[in-house]
Amino acid sequence: MPDTTNLMPEYGEQSIDDLVARIEAAKRNINTDLVRLAYQTAKQYHGVQTRLSGEPYIIHPLAVAYLLFDLGMDTETICAGLLHDVIEDTGCTEEELIKLFGQSTTNLVRGVTKLTRMPLHSKEEQQSENVRKMLFAMSEDIRVVIIKLADRLHNMRTMEYQSGQKQREKSLETMEVYAPIAHRLGIRRIKEELEDLALRYLDPVAYHEIENMLKSKTEEREAFIIDIQKRILERLAQNQIKAHIAGRVKSIYGIYRKVYMGGKSFDEVFDIFAVRVIVDTDIDCYNVFGIIHDMFCPLPNRFKDYISTPKANGYRSLHTTVIGKEAIPFEVQIRTWEMHQTAEYGIAAHWKYKAGLQGRDKLDDTIAWVRRMIENQQESDGAEDIIKSIKTDLSADEVFAFTPKGDVKSLPKGSTVVDFAYAIHSEVGNHMIGAKINTRIVSLSTEIQTGQIVEIITTKAAGHGPNRDWLSIAKTSEARSKIRAWFKRERREENIETGRIEFERALQRSNIDVSSEKFDEYVKNVARRQHYDSMDDFYAAIGYGGLAISKFLPRIRDEYQKAQAEKQAQKAIQAGSEQLSDQLVEHQQSMQQNDKQKKSTSSVIVEGIDNCELKFARCCNPVPGDDIIGFITRGHGVSVHKADCSNMVAIKDDEEQKGRFIQVHWAQNRNKTSFFGTLDIISENRTGLLADITILLSNNRVAIERMNTHNMKNGNANIIITISIQDISQLNNIMQQLRKIKGILSVDRYGQS
Repeated sequence: MPDTTNLMPEYGEQSIDDLVARIEAAKRNINTDLVRLAYQTAKQYHGVQTRLSGEPYIIHPLAVAYLLFDLGMDTETICAGLLHDVIEDTGCTEEELIKLFGQSTTNLVRGVTKLTRMPLHSKEEQQSENVRKMLFAMSEDIRVVIIKLADRLHNMRTMEYQSGQKQREKSLETMEVYAPIAHRLGIRRIKEELEDLALRYLDPVAYHEIENMLKSKTEEREAFIIDIQKRILERLAQNQIKAHIAGRVKSIYGIYRKVYMGGKSFDEVFDIFAVRVIVDTDIDCYNVFGIIHDMFCPLPNRFKDYISTPKANGYRSLHTTVIGKEAIPFEVQIRTWEMHQTAEYGIAAHWKYKAGLQGRDKLDDTIAWVRRMIENQQESDGAEDIIKSIKTDLSADEVFAFTPKGDVKSLPKGSTVVDFAYAIHSEVGNHMIGAKINTRIVSLSTEIQTGQIVEIITTKAAGHGPNRDWLSIAKTSEARSKIRAWFKRERREENIETGRIEFERALQRSNIDVSSEKFDEYVKNVARRQHYDSMDDFYAAIGYGGLAISKFLPRIRDEYQKAQAEKQAQKAIQAGSEQLSDQLVEHQQSMQQNDKQKKSTSSVIVEGIDNCELKFARCCNPVPGDDIIGFITRGHGVSVHKADCSNMVAIKDDEEQKGRFIQVHWAQNRNKTSFFGTLDIISENRTGLLADITILLSNNRVAIERMNTHNMKNGNANIIITISIQDISQLNNIMQQLRKIKGILSVDRYGQS
């Protein structure tokens, strides 16, 4: 089984009383009265809301608060955890929270709140903007992301109630965004559980295979680790070294990466079992390391010193893999108590332990990467690029390489010589002309490996700078950002010309034909929507790589196609029907003729009369499914109306007319007949609306028989449209779809609005 003792605890019967009791028992400086108030406020606002499981919604924020308490967070953070959904999901306002809990707690809640009301065009943009906002909030207060991680962890624990698609979407986002952030913050306990939970839905077959393999070896593992612990403790006691020893099993996702992604067999994963030795001082760590190597045979190339060379997230330990007389390889991790606290809780150790990070300056240094990532996005390809940066820059796999002077540089695995140069300094990267690894000249695309000595060869020649191809060679967002910044600053005229050519070619490939007279104005409009003040700035951004055409081209292509469709629709309805094409007129006449023939024979049954001439009243256009009534006309047979037709209601009490009403009903086995339904649409007067309506009806294979539009005094538009449909259910379905079009305010049957 996974090492669940090292994961975040799951709580059974949760209650605010139990949470307060835990806080008081821990004797931490937390205001329990304020925590109770936060719970009551959240419970009041969430009211009768429930989760997909059917349980009251309040159990979710309460579970988040439990997790935050276990991480060691303070009063404001626990309160914000309880309140983190009230602004987004209820009628609670920021002003109310400020009055009750103060500005700091309210800022935390606001930082966690998602951008649900932003008019974004895709789920990818929505996700990216949520992450961008979270990073900005983190740069102001790191507690925001700790709340968000606790929120995501509980949601992943209860993901079984979501649909399969939602499970996969959330799991992928967890794997790509939240687990890497937890890793960079050093919160191993959350990071590993998030990865395991996400893997359960992304690759359930592999997950259960590894889980079953671990279960099958539970007794063997426990007996083996107990024996190893006993032997190591006895040997350390002989050397007067006090130590705490615990067993650890590699996480399911950790095994998955080596077996399924790395192509190894289970037997080749030497660190499935591990022993963790915790001592008092750094010197003791190295002494224990020597003793371990004296007791067991070390495997070659399996020693890692993260004490002298810490990971980017502050992780420090000695790692070595050894093998005993049982011929079972296992890993030994050696660290001090302070290192252990940081390894388990990462940045949260600043609040949980007084021996953790000391002082605001130290905390700022620890999260400086957040600000660097935000700065790097200023020159990025767009919102989606931030997700790519998190996947690469915050990777759990790192390499450590050295400059010729012995300075160590930590980079994500897969980083190239270009990344190494810019990690040293912007000017080193900008003036690079070559590189050596371990004294041998290599190409700039060569990937860096741990332990290598990398020498960057530079030139002092004026005007020298990076090559555009480096953008595809560099893996880190920091390097790409610095390359773009150089081109933006040093090659503006070249960028403008390059960007203009690329944009014009993209329009041609997309069959977007804009006349030369209107081209400049068209480009200016596109540029403004991408937040550029001029055509030159717009072209330059494309030229230096700060704006990717692929990010906005689909949108302007769709708008162009809609505009073309709208022009055709406008031509068709201009001046009523006088400009309708001959083909449309002939089609309409044919439809009407067929309609009359069908309606006169089998659509409606008139009680007591056979082979009666029928016609359907244009004042109300009844369709199958409507309650109908017949009215005997003079010389034109029976006219069929809706039962609630205003013309019929007006004369139903007229003594002279009563005798002309007759009972009619729809035939059960009528032929597939087309009927006219007239809709009264009120909408905002926006460009593209008619095209949207036309496209929707076309997609539903519904013919437009007549359409008239006019502007209303209040600035809205009124559209009267007659369509050909089969029955009332089809008409209601069309009305429901029309109401979802942006800008449409109401859709009713004509004469009923």
